[in-house]
Amino acid sequence: MVSRLTYPFILISLLLTMAGQAMAANDLIVEPDRTRLYEGEVLTLTVKGSTKIDINLGNLFDFDMSSLPKPDIEKVEDDFEILARNQQYSIRTVNNEMIGEITWTYQLAPKNTGKLTIPALKFRDSESDPVTINVISGTPPEQEADASRESFIELAADKDEVYVQEQLVLTIKLFFTGNLIRGELSEPEHPHAIIESLGKQSEYTRYRDGVRYRVVERRYAIFPQREGQLSLQPIRFEGQARNNDGQLKFLRDNATLFDVPVKGVPPEFSGDTWLPARNLELNESGLPQNQTLTAGQNLTRTLTLQADGLPSESLPPFPEEMPDGVRSYPEKPERTTTPGSEGLASSLTQTMALVPIQPGQLVLPEIRVHWWDTESDTERVAVVAARPLTVEAIPGQIETLPSDSPRQAEATADDGEENTEGTTRSTDPGFWPVATLVLLGAWIATAAAWWMSRRKSRPQSAVETPRDTREKALFRELCEAARAGDPTTTELLVRWVAVRHPESSFRSVVDVNRFLKDMELAAEIEQLQHRLFGTPQQQASSPWNGDRLVATLIRIRGATHPDAAAKTLPPLYPDGLRTSGN
Repeated sequence: MVSRLTYPFILISLLLTMAGQAMAANDLIVEPDRTRLYEGEVLTLTVKGSTKIDINLGNLFDFDMSSLPKPDIEKVEDDFEILARNQQYSIRTVNNEMIGEITWTYQLAPKNTGKLTIPALKFRDSESDPVTINVISGTPPEQEADASRESFIELAADKDEVYVQEQLVLTIKLFFTGNLIRGELSEPEHPHAIIESLGKQSEYTRYRDGVRYRVVERRYAIFPQREGQLSLQPIRFEGQARNNDGQLKFLRDNATLFDVPVKGVPPEFSGDTWLPARNLELNESGLPQNQTLTAGQNLTRTLTLQADGLPSESLPPFPEEMPDGVRSYPEKPERTTTPGSEGLASSLTQTMALVPIQPGQLVLPEIRVHWWDTESDTERVAVVAARPLTVEAIPGQIETLPSDSPRQAEATADDGEENTEGTTRSTDPGFWPVATLVLLGAWIATAAAWWMSRRKSRPQSAVETPRDTREKALFRELCEAARAGDPTTTELLVRWVAVRHPESSFRSVVDVNRFLKDMELAAEIEQLQHRLFGTPQQQASSPWNGDRLVATLIRIRGATHPDAAAKTLPPLYPDGLRTSGN
C-alpha cells in the first residue's frame, strides 16, 4: 500500500513546489494559426483556458481531466466544418491552489469565401473575443508557380453525350502525397440515374510535374433515366496525411463533372424494349441437330441473352408462345450482372423443358430482340431462327387426326368414291358374293364346333408358379407407384411387362408401347412425364391422379393373361380367301 501511494505524493510535492508565472483562473484565449487563407485550405484554431482543480486523497486515483467542461466550439459550424479536435492539459500551482491549464486544438475548414467570423466562445465564466478570418477564392500564388498540390481530384467520362438508359462510365481519381491516415471520398449521386460501382477501387502511383503521387481510382456505371442534362453533385474528399517530416496535414478537395446531354430514344428504333448496348447476343442450345423427335420425348431448351453496357434487370423476358403440339415447362429465369473495367456485362438465361405431345410437323417460332448499337449508333436485331421439327409417333401408337385435317378429308373423299363405285357395282352381284356367303356359313359352323370341343376338354387351373408370384408382387408395386405418381413407375412398368412376357425383350417404355399398342396407356404415361418434368407451380395447380393409370394397367393385365393365346379363336378367313374377297 505504501508503494502505491509513494508516486502520487511525490507528484503532488513537485507540483506544489513548481515556480513560474501563474495564469489567472478562468482566462480563455482563442488563437488561429492565420487570419487569411485560400479556399480549400484548413485553419488550425487553438483555444486555451484554465480552471481550478480539486485533487485530494479521495479522488486522486479516479480523477479524469477529460471529464472537465469544454468551450462551446459548436458555434463555429455555421461558417466552418470541424474536421478534427484534440485536447492537452497541464497543472500549475497559484497561491497554493491547483490550476489546470487546458489547450484545445481544432482543425477548421471554411464553408464559404469572404470574411468569416469565429464567434466569442465561452468556457465556465470566461468568454473569448471574436476573430475575423478572411477566406480568399482561388489558388495560392505559390501553388500557381509550383503546380504541385498535396491532394486533388480528377474526373473523366467515357462519352460526351448519351442516350437515355445508356451506360456512362465515370472515373474518379484521387491524387495525394504523404501517408494517408484517414480519408473520405464521396460517391456520385443523382435522383434520376441508376449508379453502379464497377468493382473495387485500385491504388497505384503516378508522377505529375515531377511530383510523385499516390492515386486511388474508382469507376462507376451511370444510367440516366430522363432526357435533358445530367448534372452530378461535386465529388468531395477530406482526409489526413503525414508528410515525410512526420507533420500531420489535412487534405481537402472537390471536383465537378461537366454536364452530360442525355438524348431520347431515336424515332427510327422499331423494337418494343429500348436496349442501348455496346454489344448484344442471343443464343440457343439443347435441341437435337437432326430436328426429329418422338412424341413424349423430353427436351431441355436453353435461351441466353448477353449484353455489354446494360444491367440484367433491363433485359426483356423471352416470349412464351409455343405451337399447339408442344408443352413447355419453363424454369425461373436467371439474371446475372458482372462489373468490369469497361462497364457492366449482363446475361439472362431461360431454361425450359419441352415435351412434344402430337406427331407431325411443328415449328418453334423465331425469336427477335431489337437493340441499339451505341458504338455505331444504329439499330440491330439479335435473332434465333425458327426451328422446324418432325415429331414421330410413339412406336405402337395409332396417330389420330382431327376431323378437319387434309389427310382426313382425303380419306373421306376416297371412301366416298369407293362407296359410289360399290353402289354402281351392286346392281350386278355376280358369282363371288354368293360364294363368299356360302363359305362364311361353313366357317362359322366349323368354328362353333371347335369352340364347344375346347370348352368340354379345358383342363383345371394350374398351380401358381414362382413367376406368377413375382408378377403379382411387381404389379402390386407398380400400381402403388402409379397411384402416387412416383418416378419409378416407368421402370416398374418395364420390369412387369418383361416378367409377364418373357418371350420378348423390353428395355424402355418405348418397347412396352410398341409391344402393347395401347393408346390409353401411352397417354397416361405422357401425363406422368408432365408431372415429373413440370414446375412446382404447375404440379400444385394440377395434382396428380393416378387412378386412371391404375385402371388402365388392370385392364391391360386382364387382356394379356398368359392363357389368352390359348383362348384366341383361329382367324375367320384364311389369307387366300381374304385376298380373293378384296
